[in-house]
Amino acid sequence: MVGEARTPSGSDGPLSGVTVLDASRVLVGPFCTMQLGDLGAEVIKIERPGEGDQTRGWHPPSFGGDEDDPGESAYYASVNRNKRSVELNLSTEAGQAVFRDLAREADVVVENFRVGTMDGWDLGYEDLHEGNPGLIYCGISGYGEWGPDRDKPAYDIMMQARGGLMSITGVEGGAPVRVGVALADIGAGMYATQAILAALLDRELGEGEAGQKIDVSLLDGQAAWMSYMATNYFASGESPRRMGSKHPNIVPYRAFETADGYVVVACSSDTFWPPLCAALDRPDLLADDRFETNAKRVQHREALDAELEATFAELTTETALDALAEHDVPASHVRDMAEVFADPQLESRGMRVEMEHPTAGTVEMPGSPMHFSRSPTTYRRHPPLLGEHTTAVLREHGYEDDDIDRLREAGAIPADGGTNGSAANASTTDAD
Repeated sequence: MVGEARTPSGSDGPLSGVTVLDASRVLVGPFCTMQLGDLGAEVIKIERPGEGDQTRGWHPPSFGGDEDDPGESAYYASVNRNKRSVELNLSTEAGQAVFRDLAREADVVVENFRVGTMDGWDLGYEDLHEGNPGLIYCGISGYGEWGPDRDKPAYDIMMQARGGLMSITGVEGGAPVRVGVALADIGAGMYATQAILAALLDRELGEGEAGQKIDVSLLDGQAAWMSYMATNYFASGESPRRMGSKHPNIVPYRAFETADGYVVVACSSDTFWPPLCAALDRPDLLADDRFETNAKRVQHREALDAELEATFAELTTETALDALAEHDVPASHVRDMAEVFADPQLESRGMRVEMEHPTAGTVEMPGSPMHFSRSPTTYRRHPPLLGEHTTAVLREHGYEDDDIDRLREAGAIPADGGTNGSAANASTTDAD
């Protein structure tokens, strides 16, 4: 159907023809570059010889493998599809020269080394821009390139704490809780992707080939994600507190315990209040002046919560959901991963992806949430084996067999049949 967004298919995407040189690892950078790859970009993943991305060793769980072979890390697979892997030792002059050659033909470079690491290798923006004025260079770090903490290490749980997320996550009066996935990393990865796309558009619309440098930090991303919680603080002068699943501005908007589980209710406007009371057979609540409007329900939150908690406690989850659905009240039970990816709605949207892998068999992962009517996202390549494409990529960029042999001798790439375990690229700024 013309104009209908489609699920991923084919071999092209909206970024077809764009080349991304990916010098990132762990989560924030790889998540960013996987999105670009899903959108059709050619992504060349640079990995340290012999070891590769740290997450290759983060298992179990794994796909494939046995007692002697741990298989392919599920964590690594989750953010590295649609890429080609090149083993390259960036701490050697020969490896740095290769990276500069690759960057001369790239549209985008993404890296998440400690601030200053790439500059120390003469691989920073100024160095690469000289050979490629149209290059878009995205550096992702814990704190950004300036400020008093620019050189400090950063990990997702630290950023969730320092950026305020943990102060509002957890039950009221309880301990602060880390969100179950690494939202600081994923959030910064999304901002990096957004910034790269904007820079590509700016280059396309501008005069000449004007590249630029992008600086994204995990801490900035967390502060930005505080959104209405931050503006609530600016308006009131009071820091938001942990409220479990409750909402500071909307009541009722939370999880309620049932006789056998939990039900989440999203009474997001006064429109849903009468149907909610009808679904629960509580006309007395509808008649109570204290709960007439959302503003009043927020004011009398504790009294209303007590009433609703008592009512839900007498219902099974299924009974409660059926009654709420009958009255068109937004609600859901709390699903685990098995239930999530068995959902016919997500199945129809192509959100469970299977890819064939050369050593692990079938690898499964979440799909892309981006759907296009003309140039859909694509799943072209399995998460690559370490160094799977080293020789092929070098040859595509003009390296002859003798050149490749010299790179092996210089320790820039692994020797045939072995790895260069002594090669060590600098530490990254993200993990979780």
